[in-house]
Amino acid sequence: MHDMAQAGLTKYVAEFVAAATPQDLPDDVIALGKKSILDGIGLALSGSVAQSGDLVRRHLDELGLMPGAATVIGAGRKVAPRFAAFANGVGIHADDYDDTQLAVASDRVYGLLTHPTAPALPAALAVGELVGASGREVMLAYHLGVEVECKIAEAIAPRHYQTGFHATATCGTFAAASAAASLLRFDAKTTARALSIAGSQSAGLRENFGTMTKPFHAGRASESGVAAAQFAAHGWTATDKILEAPRGFFQAAGGGYDENAIRGRLGAPWTFADPGISIKPHPSGSLTHPGMTEMARLIRENDIKSADVKRVRVGTNSNMPNALIHHNPHDELQAKFSMEFCMAILLLDGKAGLGEFTDATTQRADVKAMIDKVDFVIDEKAEKAGYHKMTTIIDVTLNDGRVIHGEADFGKGSPANPMSYEEVADKFRDNAAHARLGRSAADEVVALVRDLERQPSLERLMSLVAKAG
Repeated sequence: MHDMAQAGLTKYVAEFVAAATPQDLPDDVIALGKKSILDGIGLALSGSVAQSGDLVRRHLDELGLMPGAATVIGAGRKVAPRFAAFANGVGIHADDYDDTQLAVASDRVYGLLTHPTAPALPAALAVGELVGASGREVMLAYHLGVEVECKIAEAIAPRHYQTGFHATATCGTFAAASAAASLLRFDAKTTARALSIAGSQSAGLRENFGTMTKPFHAGRASESGVAAAQFAAHGWTATDKILEAPRGFFQAAGGGYDENAIRGRLGAPWTFADPGISIKPHPSGSLTHPGMTEMARLIRENDIKSADVKRVRVGTNSNMPNALIHHNPHDELQAKFSMEFCMAILLLDGKAGLGEFTDATTQRADVKAMIDKVDFVIDEKAEKAGYHKMTTIIDVTLNDGRVIHGEADFGKGSPANPMSYEEVADKFRDNAAHARLGRSAADEVVALVRDLERQPSLERLMSLVAKAG
């Protein structure tokens, strides 16, 4: 157990959030954050045309809400901040195409901690609109949310995730509360209450993966954090030690935590700087991305034509097939967790974006035939490389007998092989087009986010993404 000398962890987090200023963000962290912010806005757009987006709007209709201050991206309406945070959080996570936190500790499987932007950004945007915050202030709030979320996820005992809690949902609630507290200019005591109210709303179970309830988690985390901050502003009471207390978050949800993963570590270094955040180049499970990045390179550099492919062997460590369980996918959700589909679609279509991950694509005869040519196996060399890497070894055998070989530990978009701002902008434009946002509007969003610290408010940015199609 933690003795009294280690009390005050919630106080430490609250003081960090309350004292932070835009000047505390290093230039490299600002630049990295802009990529994830642009990515998140694009995903809120594409998520608005997902089936879940339509259901969220029906839910908002049922609530009979008065018009509010915060934009529901892609829906052409403004509602109270908590509901905009919910809708936009669901949208960002709808296609599982949003960014992922990298684990530090070796007892955590690569990339399986949180999706940091989905809960943090919608809260920062919604409360930012409410208070008329500048681009710099919104950026700080977003970074504080990501930082608190990721460090809490690092600190909690791995049992939390292993036994079924969805960390994006649970830790994301603290992210949203931190972002909102920053924009509402809370002192440390009020911030601690906001975190504590958030902690009692922290929920989400992994049994719901593969359904609409997974993105519901992200939206609900964002909404709960905003609501927690608004209740704290009214003077609502709560404990001042929600994280560290024997009946608090870390013990109840994880059965323990590593004090050293969080105390003294907030902003030192910022998670964006080290170990980093991964941006997804494809709307599929991150474990497919090293193989997809390498396959795309092999196709490009060797001018591989799908008609010339006889067999494909893809070898990984034994942990990766535990997640990539669909060897002959029948719909879009299964395709996201199918190494065979991901290899086949690149060989056939040369790209793998939202337009390729559809139920109809999985039913195509050429896709089924190519999937039959892909062998997904456990490879001894990849196994020896360790679970904290995603080593993927590819051998493409052509009809003329040539074998083209490639290996990758990490995919495009990871800190080891990052996407540039322009590459993220291309992904954004693809997602914006998926939601039928005009090209000129998309280009202006790209430019506004690039200069976010110079924007006097969010007004122009949010008006551009308020309604697509």
